[in-house]
Amino acid sequence: MFYITDAYLESLIAEDMPYLDLSSHLLGIDDALGTISYFTREDCMVCGTEEVVRIMAKLGIEIVSSVPSGSVLAAGDDFLVATGRAGALHAAWKVCLNIFDHLSAVATKTRRVVDAVHSVATTMPLLTTRKSMPGTKPLLTKAVVTGGAIPHRLGLSETVLIFANHTSLIGGFDGLLKKLPEVLASSCEKKVFVEATADQAFELAGAGVDGVQFDKLKPAELIDLVPQLRQINPALTLIASGGINENNAAEYAATGVDGLATTALFTAKPLDMSARIEPV
Repeated sequence: MFYITDAYLESLIAEDMPYLDLSSHLLGIDDALGTISYFTREDCMVCGTEEVVRIMAKLGIEIVSSVPSGSVLAAGDDFLVATGRAGALHAAWKVCLNIFDHLSAVATKTRRVVDAVHSVATTMPLLTTRKSMPGTKPLLTKAVVTGGAIPHRLGLSETVLIFANHTSLIGGFDGLLKKLPEVLASSCEKKVFVEATADQAFELAGAGVDGVQFDKLKPAELIDLVPQLRQINPALTLIASGGINENNAAEYAATGVDGLATTALFTAKPLDMSARIEPV
């Protein structure tokens, strides 16, 4: 189950229709009965049907048929059909189409990258970062989960992840090494990760951190680095991040790190989907 609040979904309706659909009102078709059918012009993995069903229910629209998120579609397939008053159908039309276009694109791209990773390392997780468009996190998180990825860190209140922007305020990396025992003691029920350079990783491996995240290290560098760090601390979790995409994910997966963190999934080009509204 993936939960998105009613308030969030209602805000999507209100954003597109703050008061009324003026076009339907002036044409006098608000109460005419119709059917809406959503279809795809591209092969894809669909995502967002559950949220669309809930949006349509709020507008008094009855679902005739729909497929669950994660279903694989071929170009030309209908994947949701509903009936209701024309005013409600037009209120739902573009809000729901935008959800399908964007979420299905992200889910489809995610699946491709996950497959690339698993072609090399069958159990390695593909992780997503916090760099999604503000206001879209609930939907984009569902899309990447549908495609087979795992949210790396959904907010600042989760795993401790220390960046150079943090350490610059406590005396740099040396200041961090001094502060680490206190941080580790205070966060005994949390994981403590540090984004670090290759040189810094060796010191961190012996300092008791739970994991190290590397930003923009090349696969060739990681191949040599990973086994050396494993010798120091076999339990250390190693994450590669920065510039990982569907073209190089398999190469990064072959380095032996524990997971790959990427932002690339959120920028998937919207799919070519559409909807037909017809009289009953």
